[in-house]
Amino acid sequence: MAMTPSTDEPAATRMLFLGEAALTEGFHLIGFETWADATRQELDELLQGLLRKRQNAFIVLGQALAGCDSPLLQRVRAEGGHIVVTQVPSLADPDNFQCEIDDRLQLLLGGNLQPDLE
Repeated sequence: MAMTPSTDEPAATRMLFLGEAALTEGFHLIGFETWADATRQELDELLQGLLRKRQNAFIVLGQALAGCDSPLLQRVRAEGGHIVVTQVPSLADPDNFQCEIDDRLQLLLGGNLQPDLE
């Protein structure tokens, strides 16, 4: 039985960064679409468009925006699927970075996830 090549190409994944202006240029240089100092409203509009068009996306958020109280962001994170969201630490306070997944990993693995640097 001969296999026929698929004409269905995978949908392109948009790479997006919304966060501190100081990080924007670096993300832009590696091919991300960027929004410097984006607001919650801008994030919600972007997410709404991605959901409506069913676009694949990899979104990196600055820590402040990642912690905003957007119900749409919470929905995207809970659903998973074609939109993946992660975050980067603030340049102003890199030692105070905590990612949402840290709490989940700590529950699964137990103990402290912070390295002991003493």
